[in-house]
Amino acid sequence: MKQQSGTKIKPGLFSFVVLLFLAGLPAAVLAGTEFRIVTTDQLKEMLDQKQALVLIDSRTPQEYQEAHIKGAISIPEKMLTENKALLPEDRAALLVIYCNGVKCGKSKRLAVQFEPLGYTNIMIYSEGIPVWEERALPIVAGPEYSKKIETRKVKPADLKKMIDEKKQDFVLVDVRDPKEYGEGHIPTAINIPAETFASQSGILPKEKKIIVYCNTGSRSYLAYRKLNQLAYLDIYQTLLADWKEAGMEVVK
Repeated sequence: MKQQSGTKIKPGLFSFVVLLFLAGLPAAVLAGTEFRIVTTDQLKEMLDQKQALVLIDSRTPQEYQEAHIKGAISIPEKMLTENKALLPEDRAALLVIYCNGVKCGKSKRLAVQFEPLGYTNIMIYSEGIPVWEERALPIVAGPEYSKKIETRKVKPADLKKMIDEKKQDFVLVDVRDPKEYGEGHIPTAINIPAETFASQSGILPKEKKIIVYCNTGSRSYLAYRKLNQLAYLDIYQTLLADWKEAGMEVVK
């Protein structure tokens, strides 16, 4: 029977899903399971009002140590067995799970593991820590948080060759504000401003190269770092200043 969006799984189907999980089948088999979504504003309000909930970071221990939402506990999606003692005894307690944004599957995969344990009140904060951090909301930062990462650069000549050959394996992103973008940008570039980059990054396909740029590098570095946090693997940076210096065309 087809499950309707936002509804609970019927008992017979739920039992079947549990059996599949216990049999050790891949989490992708359970992709149809639906959970309630909480937005950034809603989660902030819940925490501000000290609503009773358990906030769970489903990322790796290393990611949690680098930075996590204030008040969150760490239960990595692949380490539930070792961390069951952190879960509340009350199976009706509200569990809110997050990971690295809308394209990160860790929170949902962990949520699927909670259901067979009897937890019935599960929500997913799908925007995750990239948007929480982007909104300058409270986090706990570890010693590695401010460590500078080295970006992979694309030279103007190489980028122009990709554009001229109409390559379909990359997306070029101008992270300046819309006014700057309108005044002149590199051909084929789309505009996602750095200030809202994490919240809008869901349109970027993970199977393609993502090339970010601004004028001199500061904003595109932040976008590059966010893409790294969002688990994009093929990320590059270029500079509009270098593009112009090389005599390349800009379009309005």
